[in-house]
Amino acid sequence: MNHKNELLTHKIGLGTAPLGNMFREVPEEEAQATIEAAWEAGIRYYDTAPFYGAGLAELRLGNFLSKRNRDEFVLSTKVGRVIEDETEEKEGLFAYGRTNKVTTDYTAEATHASIDQSMERLQTNRLDFVFVHDLSPDFHGDEWIAKFEEARTGAFRVLDDLKEQGVIKGWGLGVNTTIPIELALQLEEVHPTISLQATQYTLLDHEDTLRRMMPEVEQSNASIVVGAPYSSGALLGGDNYNYGDIPQDVQTKINSLNEVAESHGVSLKAAALQFSLAHPAVAAVIPGSTRPDRIEEDLNALQEKIPEAFWQELIEKQLISAVAPLPL
Repeated sequence: MNHKNELLTHKIGLGTAPLGNMFREVPEEEAQATIEAAWEAGIRYYDTAPFYGAGLAELRLGNFLSKRNRDEFVLSTKVGRVIEDETEEKEGLFAYGRTNKVTTDYTAEATHASIDQSMERLQTNRLDFVFVHDLSPDFHGDEWIAKFEEARTGAFRVLDDLKEQGVIKGWGLGVNTTIPIELALQLEEVHPTISLQATQYTLLDHEDTLRRMMPEVEQSNASIVVGAPYSSGALLGGDNYNYGDIPQDVQTKINSLNEVAESHGVSLKAAALQFSLAHPAVAAVIPGSTRPDRIEEDLNALQEKIPEAFWQELIEKQLISAVAPLPL
């Protein structure tokens, strides 16, 4: 797990999807204040992607980090989408992002183009980790297998070559499901070393991931960065669960988690962060935010003392897996 040492302080990074105007329009001053708050708190790992507001998150991050020593922070972005000069009508997660057209493309040529574009927006001459973005059923439906094959002969080979040449430190997939990571780790011709898995290794959702993906990751001596550790805010009283509405059964489970947390004087934010980080395959966790004060909250949550009785009660009430590694 040598990637853990690369992710520097706290094992926590800043996810920048919200800075791409996800769900709402974020003023520039607020975005810059959030990044500055993370930096001042000692966070040195930043994850972004072209998809986040059609390049907006990368531009905002680059504006801040370009004024810092490049050797002092770790940077990851993603490939699989190319940002065009042409504009289009926006809807969905990034309806408030830039209007540039976003083209999905996992070929070798598009991968090189995406990396070049990202480095320009980020105002940097190198990247540390690169993830192949959203190569999964939730984005491509039945077409995802064809897209996976396109990436296998395109993006995967490009990134594997860049890793072998020492141009990047590692690569993998950046997805909201687990099967694509499992498949990529089983390939013989390429060797993903670190992947970003969002939404599926959280306090709320982890059973299937524990059984299937995590053993594959450990067997391959790879690592996982956990994204969306609060299940898109649902765990903390937000309106979204895994980027959509909150189903009633999920809300019922959240209510039960809250009841146990309150009885032990534990914050769910602390429990969520510490739970995700407790697995030995996890290199870092990257909650996203557009609120500067939330950064300090996250760091304090990592230090919160959580009694063993809290975890035991969650197991007894079948709210978490009995075999999940715990922060004890």
